[in-house]
Amino acid sequence: MSETPDNLAAEICQLMQASRRAALGSLAARDGEILPFVSLVVPAIAADATPLLLMSDLADHSKNLKERPEASLLFDGTLELAEPLTGPRVTLLGTVAVTTETADRAAYLAQRPEAAFYADFGDFRFYRFLIREALFVAGFGRIHRLPGSAIQRTD
Repeated sequence: MSETPDNLAAEICQLMQASRRAALGSLAARDGEILPFVSLVVPAIAADATPLLLMSDLADHSKNLKERPEASLLFDGTLELAEPLTGPRVTLLGTVAVTTETADRAAYLAQRPEAAFYADFGDFRFYRFLIREALFVAGFGRIHRLPGSAIQRTD
């Protein structure tokens, strides 16, 4: 496969869709300092390739994002590899915002039906991760930076 932006974006989308989990990085304010905070999330992917999240307001990452919406999201395709550094992963940089769109809810629950149990709890909200940039490590020696517009489709 050639390394065109369209082909790379397709690889990234495929990796995101295949991932059952991701690592969410947010910024935590503690004792007057801003510190990085990473947590486990279960994403889904919208039709336009936007990552979707379902998170509790009680979670530290949700509290962090309420104060500072800037975040990163790591999708790791290396979990089954003996040598993880040779496998694919993508780190997305962007912002996270609450969504009340019924299509986002439907897409999330279609891909993560187990979440229907708690999706309507009063403290849970759906979020869209708006991609500003992606760092795609497609394997050893294959490293690419793409703008979010190359991944999130608007058509």
